[in-house]
Amino acid sequence: MTGLKKVLIADDHAIFRIGLNQVIAMTPDMRVADEVENGREAIRKVRETDYDLVVLDISLPGRNGLEVLAEIKRIKPDLPVLILSMHPEEQFALRALKAGASGYLSKGSPCREFIEALTKVALGKRYISPSLAEALADGLGRYDRPLHENLSAREYQIMCMIAAGHKPQKIATELGMSVKTVGTYRSRILWKMNMKSNAQLARYATEYDLA
Repeated sequence: MTGLKKVLIADDHAIFRIGLNQVIAMTPDMRVADEVENGREAIRKVRETDYDLVVLDISLPGRNGLEVLAEIKRIKPDLPVLILSMHPEEQFALRALKAGASGYLSKGSPCREFIEALTKVALGKRYISPSLAEALADGLGRYDRPLHENLSAREYQIMCMIAAGHKPQKIATELGMSVKTVGTYRSRILWKMNMKSNAQLARYATEYDLA
């Protein structure tokens, strides 16, 4: 095992972690040193242990992957982090790279692409997929679009109502849904837009002159 690069996997799906283990076992000069299933544990492990690479799911319980990424880069700025996500590149790739990720890969990517990304990131380089590279070459294009364009029609409607100051009960009544469902939509909207409060949504809506 001497000389092998130590990898930390942070993903809340046990079956997916098994798959990652198998792929990393196929990657030259690498081994999985530890696995965690939430952001808090990932940060604790990074504080306590020296890793050569972190493979980080963007959708983790508790703290989302972008928040965990920011904390990891604060603790160990030179530690490479490869983001894995079920979300398409246009939603989070650019934001992840700006936050310090060394690469961003969809969970649906072929094994050979994952191995290529692992190898490149472990060498201290950045991995950018061909599709993202093309978008960057075109001046970011759809990857630099306003955050609200990532919302579904219903999410956009509720985001505008929240930004206008409507209370959950009023939104629920007007849209014929439960207050709990409104809360679920709110959480999803904040996550997609990388925001933490209704006040941030209101400022954003004002900035973009959203109805």
